Amino acid sequence: MRDYDVTPPEGAAVPRVPPDTPTALAVHDPYAALRFPDFRWLTLGQFISTLGTQMVGVAVGWELYERTNSAFALGFVGLVQVLPVILLSLPAGHAADRYDRRRLVVGSQLLLALCSLGLALISFAQGPLALVYACLFGIGVARAFSSPASSTLLPQTVPPQHYANAATWGSSTWQLAAVMGPTLGGFLIAVSLSAALVYLCDVVACLLFVLALSMVRGRQVARSTEALNLRSLLAGVHFLRQNKILLAAITLDLFAVLLGGATTLLPVFARDILQVGPTGLGWLRAAPSIGALAMAIILAYLPPIKRAGRVLLWAVAGFGVATVVFGLSRSFALSFLMLGLLGAFDNVSVVIRHTLLLVLTPDELRGRISAVNSVFIGASNELGGFESGVAAALLGPITAVAAGGIGTILVVLVVALVWPEMRRLGRLESHP
Repeated sequence: MRDYDVTPPEGAAVPRVPPDTPTALAVHDPYAALRFPDFRWLTLGQFISTLGTQMVGVAVGWELYERTNSAFALGFVGLVQVLPVILLSLPAGHAADRYDRRRLVVGSQLLLALCSLGLALISFAQGPLALVYACLFGIGVARAFSSPASSTLLPQTVPPQHYANAATWGSSTWQLAAVMGPTLGGFLIAVSLSAALVYLCDVVACLLFVLALSMVRGRQVARSTEALNLRSLLAGVHFLRQNKILLAAITLDLFAVLLGGATTLLPVFARDILQVGPTGLGWLRAAPSIGALAMAIILAYLPPIKRAGRVLLWAVAGFGVATVVFGLSRSFALSFLMLGLLGAFDNVSVVIRHTLLLVLTPDELRGRISAVNSVFIGASNELGGFESGVAAALLGPITAVAAGGIGTILVVLVVALVWPEMRRLGRLESHP
């Protein structure tokens, strides 16, 4: 039984390499992607934007739970934000393949800034919850267009042989922001006794991302010339149906996170079960990212994974086990540790899946493939949050989280049986 090596499509264009940057490395270079200025600027901008997004996530969750005392209200946050992602991702992906991707990202960031400003004003005035959800819906619209356009910029900043390293460092900086964001957000809420300051910080973060993006030049890529019609919109779906490895990886993430997502209920655990307040909530929200950041740094220094399929399956199974233990824990220290392990396992899954998308997708389809992936990811994260809120309201938060973790483990078994190609997946790319 052979392993499947995944290599870039033939004829893939390569970005211009700086004069002092080697194109082929005899040994593994953990900093390979960081040697490209365009990648550094893009990563810096995404770090700042993610920092603001994570702060807003803490602020919205805490403010809504303080005002409503309802786990269902927390779950509804996910539903409101995922609806525009599901409805608009396919046309957004088509736009990313046909038009200037940087302009799409800039427009999306400006809309995000406007929505965060609206949240700040509503928080100051203690406005109706309907307006809060309206702003969250607007954030979902912005992310529907930002996600496919932003993710397709990365291949324009590094050559194909460095995709895995770029995905790892991109994940590292994202996780660093996800560590700092919740902690800083919880601290600002505790100090100011209001979520409004957090929302204003996100406005600044969005504008700084736009500034960083103006420094990215990138290589020219093939653009789609297809008209907007049903066939062009579904091109990404057809591509995924023909690629069993990509389909298996995305399906695994969809159902695992849909069932195993516990972060939506963290305000409930922080206040009612662990009794640690907003500062403790910030640390709990940061714990998965601390674990993920540690794992991302480890992956950056390690050589490419040789048996990526099996590693992916074991990582998602570990995610499920950590979720079960967290749900049953009454200790803040144990809960923090399990959330950290949860994040570490999830990061392995993210890096492998992202690298597969980078390596296997042709330039003219990147936007639409990314859009389909966004629907899966958005559905798993946000609908998972809605499912967690409903399950917690019906069964209680402890049972809901533990049952979700068990469901995640069962999903791993099903994927391993239905797609044996995943078990045989070898290296993610060929290195010179």
